Amino acid sequence: MDAKQDAKQEETLVSALERNATKAFQPTANTQSRAEGQRDFGALISRTGTSALISSLNALIKPGRVPDWLRIHLVDVLTLLPQRPDGVRATLEFVFSVHPSSTVKISEAATPQKQGANITMEALKMASTLLSVPPASVKPEAWFPGISPQLFALLDGNDGPDLARVAAYVIGFGVLGRKQLGAPGTAGWRAFAEPMLACINPSLSSRDSPAEPLVFSAGPDEVVDLRKHTILVQADALHVSLKRLSSLLNSHPNPGLTKRLLGPLLMPLWSLSSWSPSTTNIRERYSQPAQDLIEIYLKLSGSADKFFDIIRNLLFSGFNGATGLRWSYEQIDDSSLQVKRLHDDESTTLTPLDLEIMDSKISAFIELLKRTASDIDLSTLFLKLFETSLGSREDSNIIQVIASNDDGDPILQLIQARILQAMMEQFPDRLISNSKQLLELVSKVLGEFGAESANDDAVPVALSLLNMVITVPSFQRKDVPEKTLASIENSLLKISLARELDNSQTAHNLSQLLKYRDELEDPTERPTAPTDQQIEDKRTYNLALTYITQADCPPPVRSEGLNLLGTLIKANSAIVDIPATLVLLSSILKDDDEYISLRVIKVFVQLSERHPRSTIREVLDQYVDASEKQNTDTRLRFGEALLQLMQRLGETFAGDIATSVGEALLALAGRRAHRPKTEERQVRAEQAAARKRKAKEKLGANSRGPLSLDDEDDDVDMDLEEQTPEERTRNALLARIVSGWESKRGSEDMRIRASALSLFASGLETNIRAFTPSLIDAALALSLDVLTLEAGVLEAGILRRAAVTVLLRFVYALGEARERGASLHFGPGMNGSRNGVGLGFGAGFTTKEEDVVRVLKYVERTDEDGLVQQHAHDVLESLENLRLVQLVPRQQGKDTTPSIVRVAGLDMSRPNLPVLDTDEGRRAKPRIEEIE
Repeated sequence: MDAKQDAKQEETLVSALERNATKAFQPTANTQSRAEGQRDFGALISRTGTSALISSLNALIKPGRVPDWLRIHLVDVLTLLPQRPDGVRATLEFVFSVHPSSTVKISEAATPQKQGANITMEALKMASTLLSVPPASVKPEAWFPGISPQLFALLDGNDGPDLARVAAYVIGFGVLGRKQLGAPGTAGWRAFAEPMLACINPSLSSRDSPAEPLVFSAGPDEVVDLRKHTILVQADALHVSLKRLSSLLNSHPNPGLTKRLLGPLLMPLWSLSSWSPSTTNIRERYSQPAQDLIEIYLKLSGSADKFFDIIRNLLFSGFNGATGLRWSYEQIDDSSLQVKRLHDDESTTLTPLDLEIMDSKISAFIELLKRTASDIDLSTLFLKLFETSLGSREDSNIIQVIASNDDGDPILQLIQARILQAMMEQFPDRLISNSKQLLELVSKVLGEFGAESANDDAVPVALSLLNMVITVPSFQRKDVPEKTLASIENSLLKISLARELDNSQTAHNLSQLLKYRDELEDPTERPTAPTDQQIEDKRTYNLALTYITQADCPPPVRSEGLNLLGTLIKANSAIVDIPATLVLLSSILKDDDEYISLRVIKVFVQLSERHPRSTIREVLDQYVDASEKQNTDTRLRFGEALLQLMQRLGETFAGDIATSVGEALLALAGRRAHRPKTEERQVRAEQAAARKRKAKEKLGANSRGPLSLDDEDDDVDMDLEEQTPEERTRNALLARIVSGWESKRGSEDMRIRASALSLFASGLETNIRAFTPSLIDAALALSLDVLTLEAGVLEAGILRRAAVTVLLRFVYALGEARERGASLHFGPGMNGSRNGVGLGFGAGFTTKEEDVVRVLKYVERTDEDGLVQQHAHDVLESLENLRLVQLVPRQQGKDTTPSIVRVAGLDMSRPNLPVLDTDEGRRAKPRIEEIE
């Protein structure tokens, strides 16, 4: 009764909208009538809920439902609904509920979907386009401010993690990911990026800066400041901005967008991540989110220059420039940080110097280097610091030191010296990656020994660095420039003769080691010196593996690691270990992150261009899952990868590769597939469920009141009571269908069987010649068996759809091959029969066309699935068209008569009718006219 009432109310709303809209926009009506109708229509729109409006208006704007002049106005109303306070969420939920790709999980079928329908990537892209692209009648400057507060509210995660990921996708890819909408300075950037960035770095705000604090004189000798500080960003707003930025960048990783957003925040993020003194609350609310963000940025676009900038501003706590807004972070209690505006007499530096805070920030910087800096970045940074500590101002073609007014700052010099010492103590082996530049610097330091301007304190450091370089197994004298080598040897000799016990003995030992270095090892056992390209590829490969395999790497960094790996694969680098890479990609594809899975599939496709056999074999093995270790969702992801591999290979998908794939797919799609380990798990699960039910019944019988062992069961019961009868019927039907998909008693999952048949159909579409006639014949027979034996089984609808798709793709492929002139050696009517078409598909086929036609005609009339019926009709129609096409002979050359004038042996180019002579003497051909 309730369901009928709801349907009646919806129909009434549709009728009311149509009636009022017709009265409001009727072209033939007078002005007064239209004005009255527009008031009524506007009042109806205002008092109607957004979800009901979206559903009703979508029903009205269907083609042919209303006149075109009325449909235009209804579409205008519909496109503006996201501007309502709840318009964004209502739009998202409507798209997710009606999109064809949306599916329902068994857990969702038993309970009402309070968080919306199941979200697929296809539905997400459609919803993102609807929200991110302003209607033609609305400017972006007016559109984005209306939807940004709603999307930010969803991004905060209060409505669930799924909707937070949706909001992140709409903002990150729909708006900020498009140059015309989200580039800096555009309306999209000002609505979405600037509110987050300006809370962390107020200098990025495009709004006018607040006025200076008001002062007035209370007396001749007293000045009262009414506002001691102008608070630019409240503590909660700063915390929320960090949280939103993290959610945006981690939900759907986009390395390019990450660099754009975090680039202007380098120093503010460093200040927050290394804040001292730190408490537990400040660490959780500000420092940890900022640390995660700065690590993401430095891993994606880190360089020695960026690390050097942090060193030069290690004590940064705000902007104190001569021009622009001057501000600083301020700790107001044990759990909050806010941003305040600085007066002219205030500074952002920590004065007087607090050595405890400086030591804390130096330790934090060293930890940051360990986690984010590559070996080449560490080596380059070390050389810069070492050169700066020497006070050198000489220009060099290799090492360039930029002079600055800060060079004379004693605090900065102390910081650089402490960091230089910490780097040498904690990771000395990583400092020699740039050995050529390091030897140049050592040569210059040692060459100044004994001079008046020499820095004798740097000599022990230079000797230590030289020892690290020449003791590396791959070091060879021939790799060092002769001029540099000679300078070092002369300097070592000079120092060894200086009779200084420590340095002279060390210099003498290094001189002897350098002299006889090449003779210490057998030349045959010495590793071959790699080329510069090999060294660079190895660094990139190691960096990619680090980004991918580290458990704590955020999604943008893992995505960047996959991009680096794909770059090496595309360049056909020898450093890539193909078997190890395949195993690594397979392990990543098992994760639930859909965006990362799409990136992994892309790398699989890139790898298949160089190594198709190994790639397809690995993906196929994971899809078949003979060891029964994967769940259904993981196997379906490998099925998607296999589909893209077949499509990418195209005509090269043939031979043994195609045969092994086809045989595996048909084995999965058949009814004889058995999974013993899965059956054992199912038996154990059923026994555990039975024991739980018995225990529950026993406890319930012994207690006075009802006793529940599972709170979720109570929640389900309460939710079921809130449902209407129509919803209960629908959910029960969905639960039955979805539960029927799952494996029963060790049988193959229905979704895997349907997926295997669909993949085989895609293989036929990609290259029909990839499969042998016997394999295609087996697929046709299997499809007919599915349509016959699985008929009437409700949960087998997806399997029947896949089966009829195989038949449809096969017939389409035959027709397309004939149009291209390809010889397939099989097809309708090519079985050697003189009587033409209808007896079989050719040599190697046991399935005859008459069997296909008979089964499909029955399916077209009796199947309960409308899509199966439509596909069956399409196959029958295509077969009929193929028969007609065979009546037209193939052309054998360029100069032959066009086939359209030869039908069944009748030559239309020379008709038997006489040619008529006209009065002008021209020869006219006869005309055929229709008469009553």
